[in-house]
Amino acid sequence: MTPIVVYDACALYGNTVRDLLIRVGRARLVQPRWTHQILDELDRALAKRPAATEAKRKRLRALMLQAVADCLIVDFEPLIEGLKLPDADDRHVLAAAIKGGAEVIVTSNLVDFPADVLGPWGIVAKSPDEFLLDLVDVADRVVFSCVQQIVDQRVNPPETLDEVLKQLERSGLVETAAALRFD
Repeated sequence: MTPIVVYDACALYGNTVRDLLIRVGRARLVQPRWTHQILDELDRALAKRPAATEAKRKRLRALMLQAVADCLIVDFEPLIEGLKLPDADDRHVLAAAIKGGAEVIVTSNLVDFPADVLGPWGIVAKSPDEFLLDLVDVADRVVFSCVQQIVDQRVNPPETLDEVLKQLERSGLVETAAALRFD
């Protein structure tokens, strides 16, 4: 069975990382999930970018909801109050992961999701780099194909494989990018 993962808003912030995270889901390596609350957080973060107009952010949200079947977790809110995390504002992510039956929370804020709190729920937190590197270990050609799809769709201006891998590195996916170079 394909593992269910919840993508935290911080993991979805960078364009290229978000694109790759969605593509590995579309390739059925994982079943990505998120909530409207996670998408709201992402929207607030992206709104700080001058080029991220409201229209572009609305389009991104609509595309994300269409990109992966059954991506939306709902009715998780009753779980929030009973959860304890270092940052109370992250409880909705854990509640969604519990409700959605997730095995992994992909987040750049690992300190906010301690193993001793997640463990009893059968959930682990992984950075985007660690998460994608794990996928490379199991299906390197599929992940590489997802990156190649990103390259193929970047036509205005065109981007090379090396440029996309460098974007992933700058976004913190250093080990994943190195593993995908196949040198």
